[in-house]
Amino acid sequence: MGQNGGPGPCDRDVLGRVGRPQDDPHLRRNPHGILNERHLHVADTFPRQYARTQRLTLGEPRNLSVSPDGKRVVFCRSRGGSDPVNCLWLLDIATGEERLVADPGELLMGADDAALPPEERARRERAREGAGGVVSYSTNTEVTVAAFTLAGRLFVVGLLSALSRELIVPGPVFDPRPDPGANRVAYISGGRLCLAELDGTTTVLAGEDNPEVTWGLAEFIAAEEMGRGRGFWWSPDGEAIAVARVDNSTVQRWYLTNPADPAEEPRRIAYPAAGTENASVSLFVITPGQPKREIVWDQDSFPYLVDVSWFDRTTVLLTVQSRDQRDVQVLLGNAADGSTTLSSADHDDRWVELVRGVPATLADGRLVTCADRDGARSLLVDGRPVTQPDLQVRSVTTVGNTNVFFCASPTDDPTVQHVYRWNVLSGTDQLTTEPGVHTASAAGSTVVVRTASLDRPRARAAVLNGPEIWSYAETPLVTPNLTMLRVGPRRLATAVLLPAGRAPRDGGPALPVLLDPYGGPHAQRVVSSYAAMCASQWFADQGFAVVVCDGAGTPGRGSAWEREVFGDLAQPVLDDQVGALAGAAAEVGILDLARVGIRGWSFGGYLAALAVLRRPDVFHAAVAGAPVTDWRLYDTHYTERYLGNPAVDTGPYERTSLLTDASNLARPLLLIHGLADDNVVAAHTLQFSSALVAAGRPHEVLPLSGVSHMTPQEVVAENLLLLQLEFLRRHLRA
Repeated sequence: MGQNGGPGPCDRDVLGRVGRPQDDPHLRRNPHGILNERHLHVADTFPRQYARTQRLTLGEPRNLSVSPDGKRVVFCRSRGGSDPVNCLWLLDIATGEERLVADPGELLMGADDAALPPEERARRERAREGAGGVVSYSTNTEVTVAAFTLAGRLFVVGLLSALSRELIVPGPVFDPRPDPGANRVAYISGGRLCLAELDGTTTVLAGEDNPEVTWGLAEFIAAEEMGRGRGFWWSPDGEAIAVARVDNSTVQRWYLTNPADPAEEPRRIAYPAAGTENASVSLFVITPGQPKREIVWDQDSFPYLVDVSWFDRTTVLLTVQSRDQRDVQVLLGNAADGSTTLSSADHDDRWVELVRGVPATLADGRLVTCADRDGARSLLVDGRPVTQPDLQVRSVTTVGNTNVFFCASPTDDPTVQHVYRWNVLSGTDQLTTEPGVHTASAAGSTVVVRTASLDRPRARAAVLNGPEIWSYAETPLVTPNLTMLRVGPRRLATAVLLPAGRAPRDGGPALPVLLDPYGGPHAQRVVSSYAAMCASQWFADQGFAVVVCDGAGTPGRGSAWEREVFGDLAQPVLDDQVGALAGAAAEVGILDLARVGIRGWSFGGYLAALAVLRRPDVFHAAVAGAPVTDWRLYDTHYTERYLGNPAVDTGPYERTSLLTDASNLARPLLLIHGLADDNVVAAHTLQFSSALVAAGRPHEVLPLSGVSHMTPQEVVAENLLLLQLEFLRRHLRA
């Protein structure tokens, strides 16, 4: 707020709406007349900008869908880099014209978009979604109609006419999906699968009075770890729906409290921690007016339902996985009698990696999957690898009639990712060449590519050989001063960021060092993306040499590299951080190894605390945010993949627990944790702190009331950066 209670420089959710001259010739406008320049915020700082823009993501086009005829692209985007409310837009590829097709402000007419049903709140937390408005939508097959929710209410929009309306149905509504012909909409309400006609007439297709049983919802493990955020699927002809039934009655209950408000009742959650029972998940086919038919498979051997789609109008394609994750089967389910037959199977002595976008089928019926073969993750067609072993397939974007679009990294350079097309006749073509991180959305012959690179502050989304989709994201207030290295005998991918004006071996004073890793499986920090380096650069500009390394277990470098953490999520990861630090110091030459700090969040928080516990000779202070401290408190699917089932063997859990090493703490440690975190629950930090107190080891704890794992609150996100900086300066004499 301003000094007189009026709008201050950040008191707006769309740039230029309040207190700014609209005719300033120095301010660039996008085609929709919205001001979008960083110097609008005259008192800005990077921490404030980073928080206000939700880590520089607001205003960027997202959730892109290409119509099968290749004529239009549907996407979500807010009106500005500080606007958290997404609208729904359409790009006409032939003309390059963008049209606003759904505006939450107009549709809600002032109602509160934050009034979300619990299922939507959970979905956004699992997806790390901090924005509002239209954050997800679904369409019919031809992409002419879309359905979405606002504040638990159901809306539909004709994408060609841009006419939106509310469909009045009993709610609250979650995950609405039009049938393929856009004649009806299925949705979830209160754990029940419902079907709405276009006049609002509603039928409950499946549901039970038992609050532990839901129909059509993804269970926690599917949404958090498997990448399956949905629980029902229309058949191609729109006559039937495959739907997951989830029974949480066997899952242990945990309680999240809000100590800041003792009158608030604890929140009760079903959390399947490692070694405990998962939810029981089964699959049914429902045809309105007919009895439900269960799709039957060996659920004792394969309890995880990974993915569901339709092979044809009478056959369901489902993927199931064993509890130890060493076996995966793709099954064909007969929608008429519920029987299943094996289509494909894969086994790995450590674990079978799940890849988004597969399985799927080509027009000729051949099955497209991914699997680790010859040292890399390959694209397979009917079990035969069709990509070379120097490519690590990361995801499959689209499987069409004759084309498969996918993203992959060269195994010798995980810092980049390119888009490829495999064709049944011509084989594999690389569609992107610019160094950077490319992703894609495709249908038919139309491909939309999003490119993040080190050369541009903002990512660019454009149709290949066609128009660009505007991004309203703000330009970062920092400029990466970056050196990308491959260090040591393991050629560790390492980024070194120096303060503005400094350079490697420039003869200036040695700089205190800050390691800024994530370091764990399934995530990278060292990528060819400008925005990915901005937070680290801000710390560098405060007087640090920041070192970022992707070591053992991180994706992109082949099958063996990812599996180096099997049985031990601690020592191999920590060893590579130490190796990267030594290699960076040798290359850059101005790092003060007597003043080394480390910070991280989630797995990175675990790694930061681990570093000062096990290598106090190298690391002199640590900030550990939302750290896992005892892997027995983390979920089944993630943890058991790497450490096995603690009910069978506790050894890997004891070797990787921070509680075991608590008495070794001899360096300053700041622990930060959101008390509303339902992913890495606050018990991790609280139990670790108790162990440190019992061992007589001083440390600092910063509890965040009402804050979840993704810290979405603007004031929290801004001040967390400042508080970490103060701690590091205090203890590293920076």
